[in-house]
Amino acid sequence: MKLSNEKHDPFAALRIKEFNFFLINRLFLTLGIQMQYVIVGWQVYKLTNSALAIGIVGLAEAIPFITVSLFSGHVADHFNRKHIILFFTFLLMISTGFLLYFSLDSVSVIKEYGVTPIYIIIGFIGVVRGFLSAAFPSILSQIVPRKLYSNAATWNSTVWHLASVLGPASIGFFIKESYSEAYIIDLVFISISFIAFLFIRSKPIPVKEKVESLFESLAVGVRFVFKNQLVLGALSLDLFAVLFGGAVSMLPVFVKEILHCGPEELGFLRAAPAIGAVIMALIIAYKPLKHNAGRNLFLAVGAFGVSTILFGLSTNFYWALFFLFLTGAFDNVSVVIRHTILQLATPDEMRGRVSAVNGIFIGSSNEIGAFESGVTAKAFGLKPSIVIGGLMTLLVVLGIAKLAPKLRKLNIDELK
Repeated sequence: MKLSNEKHDPFAALRIKEFNFFLINRLFLTLGIQMQYVIVGWQVYKLTNSALAIGIVGLAEAIPFITVSLFSGHVADHFNRKHIILFFTFLLMISTGFLLYFSLDSVSVIKEYGVTPIYIIIGFIGVVRGFLSAAFPSILSQIVPRKLYSNAATWNSTVWHLASVLGPASIGFFIKESYSEAYIIDLVFISISFIAFLFIRSKPIPVKEKVESLFESLAVGVRFVFKNQLVLGALSLDLFAVLFGGAVSMLPVFVKEILHCGPEELGFLRAAPAIGAVIMALIIAYKPLKHNAGRNLFLAVGAFGVSTILFGLSTNFYWALFFLFLTGAFDNVSVVIRHTILQLATPDEMRGRVSAVNGIFIGSSNEIGAFESGVTAKAFGLKPSIVIGGLMTLLVVLGIAKLAPKLRKLNIDELK
């Protein structure tokens, strides 16, 4: 009987009602955001015919994101996290409404100013994402008990990647018909995510051991991350892997110039990493990454780099699809382990600030990686830039494995 009670339950977190509403929110919010990435990327490329212009989209979002991230972490630790999420999700709805307005044929602002108005809205969305990225992980730890953090991180990752499959794969068909129609669907999904979060009760603001000024609060969060080898190592590994391995950001150019395909194929290629990630997440749900988690983390990120190189060398749509699938599968190992480390190694009263630092490392790395990919594609050519990015990822794995031995030897059970 005792053995039965100790048996691993892969659905444990899903038995918590509020966690299910959290996942519904994450599903539709991620659907909206992922659709938005594809719509904006394709629209900007069609307007400019420039890989660098797509990279600037990433930079336009990353700079505001980084600028507000530490402050947003302080806010998430000192104010009602539910209210923060609802308020900034509402602002995301308004921003998407502006993108919809700019897509209308009757609007002359794009004809007069080019893609600059789109960049401005994307910059504002960067601010919104900065606050959401700090509040979401913080409130998740208040929804599920500590013993279920790893299981909750797995299902959270599964839903995020499932949405990352469905969003890009479906929106390509709507882009072909109309940007406006695509943005309307995007706006509807973000609105559903807002409604779903209303069903989660407000959580208490974590009790602080001492009163801190704003700058003291921010400094404490940064010091915690940089003094913790496990947290810093995991964040650095993901940061540089995503930064150099950001092949997905150049997909609009790759699809048109290398594969000679259209927006439908773009949607499937954009969804391929997420399909791999969903399958890997389901495997992890049944077979948790506890023993040798650190070793598996480094192996997975290394395999991510190799898959990126092979994608960059592809000239066939189906091979490109397959290698992108592999990048998502290997990347999700890193995502689950990193989220578990952050949840288990961080005190509750510091989760907002640590999540904000995590956001700077990880969230902005996608956008900065897009800019880096755009610059290297312009300098060396599209295919060489992707291959170079994969090689750099492998060098990062070797470097961090040397500098963070505690992470390399990590077993998750040691943190519980």
